[in-house]
Amino acid sequence: MFQTFEVSSRPEQGPPRLAQLRALMAAEGVDAVLVPRADAHQGEYVADCDARLAWLTGFTGSAGFAAVTQDVAGVFIDGRYRVQVRAEVARAFTPVHWPEVKLADWLIEQMPGGGVLGYDPWLHTLDEVAGLRAKLEPAGITLRAIPNPVDRIWTDRPAPPAAPFTAYPLERAGESHADKRARIAAMLREAGQTAVALTLPDSIAWLLNIRGSDVTCNPVPLAFAILHDDASCDLFAHPGKAAAILEHLGPDVRLHPQEGFAPALAALTGPVRIDPKTAPQLLSDVLSGAGVSIAQGADPCLLPKARKNPVEIAGTRAAHLRDGAAMVQFLAWLDEAAPKGGLTEISVVRALEGFRRATNMLQDISFETICGAGAHGAIVHYRVTEDTDRPVRSGELLLVDSGGQYFDGTTDITRTVTVGTPPKDAAACYARVLQGMIAISRARFPRGVGGQHLDALARFPLWTAGMDYDHGTGHGVGVYLSVHEGPQRISRTSDVALEPGMILSNEPGYYREGAFGIRIENLIVVQEAAPLPGGDARAMLDFETLTWVPFDRRLIDATLLSLAERNWIDAYHANVLDRIGPRVEGAALDWLVVACAPLGAV
Repeated sequence: MFQTFEVSSRPEQGPPRLAQLRALMAAEGVDAVLVPRADAHQGEYVADCDARLAWLTGFTGSAGFAAVTQDVAGVFIDGRYRVQVRAEVARAFTPVHWPEVKLADWLIEQMPGGGVLGYDPWLHTLDEVAGLRAKLEPAGITLRAIPNPVDRIWTDRPAPPAAPFTAYPLERAGESHADKRARIAAMLREAGQTAVALTLPDSIAWLLNIRGSDVTCNPVPLAFAILHDDASCDLFAHPGKAAAILEHLGPDVRLHPQEGFAPALAALTGPVRIDPKTAPQLLSDVLSGAGVSIAQGADPCLLPKARKNPVEIAGTRAAHLRDGAAMVQFLAWLDEAAPKGGLTEISVVRALEGFRRATNMLQDISFETICGAGAHGAIVHYRVTEDTDRPVRSGELLLVDSGGQYFDGTTDITRTVTVGTPPKDAAACYARVLQGMIAISRARFPRGVGGQHLDALARFPLWTAGMDYDHGTGHGVGVYLSVHEGPQRISRTSDVALEPGMILSNEPGYYREGAFGIRIENLIVVQEAAPLPGGDARAMLDFETLTWVPFDRRLIDATLLSLAERNWIDAYHANVLDRIGPRVEGAALDWLVVACAPLGAV
């Protein structure tokens, strides 16, 4: 299996490791240190050798960080992880609700007499460091770059990943890497910049049409790159990892050992662009120390990568039809097996991966499947382990959030189903979540509108009942790349305008701690909207739905929905039957016909 269920960390391991860290801090002469989740590439998912936060604290969520003083060890988590963190960390660590509590404010409170804050300049961005300096230095707290303190006490740290990179063919990418390099180099010349330093693995993967397997579930290569204004490129990777793609890269892409990245930066003639939101502080330190002028600006690959071309969109459609058929087979199996008893969360995850593997096209899962039965569904990013595995019981909801990595596309889908009679209030909550998902699916909006403008559409049905959820409504999705891709998002914090070709998730939810969780998720792609009779000439955008899997009709109380919402559900289910029906047979097809029946019908 791609997914494993081993317990990767235990709370009792944290306190002795924390004591070691504090002893090192005293020897180093620092009063506090930062331990981020991120690696040097600022990825959400990290290789085992870079899982420092989990190793130290026991917290395994995909976002967060720790700030450690001699007296307090704060583990900063957002709303997705407030339940999870309490189960994973020992009492020696103090959960801190972020971003309500800002790191700088917390440090000032914990260090009233000032002091020295140590940090690894490879693991913190320019913006992070500048923001902390601006707030901490007036309070008497000095930032000091130090060698990574966790690495110095992590004696059995895993080796870096060594799998080779692979070429991503033109028939999948839709544009050659030579054309991409030329396109980005023209942007550099127009801005008067000689080069850009690239540190995001998915940017490098997109630019050079390469893939890797360095990070679990994400087919990205861990590497650094410098793209020059003449469209040539220097790629920095561990020895041997790129040997198999030399012919694909061609003579204009030069290979170097990864440790040569910093010296190569110092030898450049500026201005050199670095992204202050994603580039490590060390890049600025190296360039400034060598007298190379810096031009701060966004990674120039981000928006071009987000705007999927027709080949990528066609591939993604095909991947979703294949994945949709696997999901229908899984849901039909689940509907038959769950009421009989005997299933657990792990057995459900194994079965789902089996249906995806049966396509003979699955390369990996796109993230570890979130399978939460009953109260576990209220843990937003729950990961089932051998210790937490629980039965799937009648009278409870089951939340399954999963996805697949296929050569032609990346999928991400959540369905919440009831096993037997749903628990009290569950159907009403499900209806409000579904209303929010439908609102996003039906949205039309002018060019220039960003995700922050649409986010409230998904929340409004919940808000009217005094409810909400503590995560964004949608994230960007790559094409056989990261399942969480920026910069496009549907979120209160996103100011990036949505553009045709951008793929996003649409996943409102509701979580009642100790009882159940509900999330419903489809993927959508931004497209030009067809003109409406009587409308003006203003160009409008809307969404094409990519995911075709039925909702649980047993949880849909049609009396709570408007006529337009009921019609949308019936039309969606008719499309599911039309697109997925020919891909399944037997019991799965029989189940699908019933699952897609119009509301009010049998």
